[in-house]
Amino acid sequence: MQRPSNVSPIRPGADLQKRQFMSVKEIADYLHVNTKKVYALVSEGKIPGTKVTGKWLFPRKLVDRWLLESSHGGLLTDRLVVTGSDDALLQRAVALMVNELQGHALITYTNTGTELGLSLLARQRADVCGVHWGPAEESARRHAALVRQYPPHRNWVLVRAFEREQGLVVTPGLLSDGGDLKRLFDNDIRWVMRNDSAGAQRFLRELFSRHRVDPTRLRVTAKVFAERDVASCLNRDDAHVGPGPRSLANEFGLDFVSAGWEAYDFALERGVFFRKLFQKLVEQLKGPECQRIAGLFGGYTFDHCGQIVWSA
Repeated sequence: MQRPSNVSPIRPGADLQKRQFMSVKEIADYLHVNTKKVYALVSEGKIPGTKVTGKWLFPRKLVDRWLLESSHGGLLTDRLVVTGSDDALLQRAVALMVNELQGHALITYTNTGTELGLSLLARQRADVCGVHWGPAEESARRHAALVRQYPPHRNWVLVRAFEREQGLVVTPGLLSDGGDLKRLFDNDIRWVMRNDSAGAQRFLRELFSRHRVDPTRLRVTAKVFAERDVASCLNRDDAHVGPGPRSLANEFGLDFVSAGWEAYDFALERGVFFRKLFQKLVEQLKGPECQRIAGLFGGYTFDHCGQIVWSA
C-alpha cells in the first residue's frame, strides 16, 4: 500500500530537535550511536551532561555546541572565552586583541579564581582557564593533580603563560621599620582576603603555615574576588595588607613582600590549543607591547611561554 502523497515521511529523531534535555537513549538516537558509546563518552568526560536522581541528562544546546566545537574548523573558532585566575598582564593582552580584532572575533576574559574557572571549563562554559596553585617548583605536580579532579581532563593540556612573583601587597610605609614580616600579623593590622577558590588565597594559606600563623586570629575586614579589588581596599584604607603579585603592587604604588614565584598556566582542550585565537593570545603575551608592560609591572618571566607543560 502506498503512502498518500500529502503525508510527510517521519524522520528519526525529529522530535529530539525540540527536546531541551535528552536521556541516554535519546542522545544515542540523536547522535546515531549506541548507548554503550554514549556511556563511553560520559566516562571520558567528552560529552556535556549531568546526572539527576541517578540518570544522565544531556542539554541539547550544549551537545550541539560540542558537535560544532569538535568539528574540524568548526563554527566556534571565531571566539575565545578565557576565565580562571586574575592577572593584570593577561587583561592587557586580551584588551589589545579586542582592539586589534574589532568585530571580526570575540575574545573575553573573566577572572573567577582557579577552581571556579576549571569548573566552567569542565562544563564547557569557557575555552581557556588560567591556573596558579602554589610555588613554581611544584607547579608540574600540583597543576596536574588539580586538573585531574575534573572528568574532562583527559582531553586537556596545560600551557605555560608565564611565571610571576607572588606575595603580599602592603600599604606603603607599613614595614618601614626594618621590614619584619611578623609586624603584619599583629592585632591592629587589617587584612583583605581573596575568595577560597583563588590561587592567591592558596599561596597565602601556605605562607601562614610556614610562619605558623593562625589565620582565624587575623583581623579580616574585607573579602574580594579579584586582584585589583585587593589594591582598591588598600588605597581606600579598608585594609593594610592582602595577597597578590608584585605586578599588582607596582601598578597601584603599593609596597610588596615577596613569598616566592609561581607558574601561571592555561588549561584548555587540545583542540583549542590549535585555534588561531589562542595562538594569537600567546603571541600577544610574547609581543613587544605586553613585554613592555611586564617590564613596568615587574615580577614576570616568559622562559616557557606557549609551551605545553602537561598533557593527559
